[in-house]
Amino acid sequence: MANKVMIVDDAAFMRMMIKDILTKNNFEVAAEAENGAVAVEKYSEVNPDLVLLDITMPEMDGIQCLKAIKAKDPNANVIMCSAMGQQAMVIEAIQSGAKDFIVKPFQADRVLEAVKKVLG
Repeated sequence: MANKVMIVDDAAFMRMMIKDILTKNNFEVAAEAENGAVAVEKYSEVNPDLVLLDITMPEMDGIQCLKAIKAKDPNANVIMCSAMGQQAMVIEAIQSGAKDFIVKPFQADRVLEAVKKVLG
């Protein structure tokens, strides 16, 4: 059975790009969300195996969203995505429970490598 992934990014084209990479490699994109608040809501409904989470978003950013998801499900698998290679945000994301970090613009093979590493 395909692993279920939820993609969270405020940019529709980024969600589309990630979705394309994942579906071509036999992953099921179970849900998409345009901000952290929507993602937290959908997480409980979909119960994905993995969340790909953008850091910079309106309403609720990725770090807040990560913390909210981890509070609901301490075993949640989350990979952060961000255009900003800001050291402090990377460190905060990892300390808050993110399993990996992908910097945009990313290569398809880097996305797949991170996803496969986290899902085993």
